Amino acid sequence: MRTGYFYSLVFALLTSASVTANAASAARPEAPVAMESSASVQLVKVDLNKADAPTLQRELSGVGEAKALAIVAYRESNGPFASVDELLEVKGIGKALLDKNREKLQVN
Repeated sequence: MRTGYFYSLVFALLTSASVTANAASAARPEAPVAMESSASVQLVKVDLNKADAPTLQRELSGVGEAKALAIVAYRESNGPFASVDELLEVKGIGKALLDKNREKLQVN
């Protein structure tokens, strides 16, 4: 008789835990909702012909102070960039660095 009572208590405990877990998961938002809101964020591009050295350094991966200053110096001595690929002409900027930052760059 005590065994039946014990199993009834265990069943009641597990049932209430299950109901509580389902209620908690229903109350919090699903992950895809968060994904939708972050998908609407647009990537702000850096204009190679207008950005100053601190902006280039801050916004581009792998570009420190020296490379940012080299980009600005190249632009000042050779005129505005005609394309993003022209960045390869700057000393210290290689194909891997350009490819890593290509989607962040624009030329206007």
